[in-house]
Amino acid sequence: MSIDRVKYDADGLVAAVIQQFDSREVLMVGWMDAEALNRTLTTGRVTFWSRSRQEYWRKGDTSGHIQLVKGARLDCDGDTLLIEVDQIGAACHTGDHTCFDADDLHPVVGEH
Repeated sequence: MSIDRVKYDADGLVAAVIQQFDSREVLMVGWMDAEALNRTLTTGRVTFWSRSRQEYWRKGDTSGHIQLVKGARLDCDGDTLLIEVDQIGAACHTGDHTCFDADDLHPVVGEH
């Protein structure tokens, strides 16, 4: 990944989609600034920037539900990260496996 291609928003953040590396299940979305991204790429553990607390947090430090980095990619526009992880325990702060377990919006399914 060419880190100089990352396009941070006006707050200096970039969205990070967290995906289980083997099943490809989307687990959660978080935010990273340049330092959080650097920590993620150099430590093997995912670090986020908390917009509400205004501080760094490494997934699992308090819960034990860690995310071990398995890969990292930048999308074509440079404004979204895909971080592939091995999730140990629940990914969501609610205790659910994924943050996308909550509400099925029941869309009309497109067909070809």
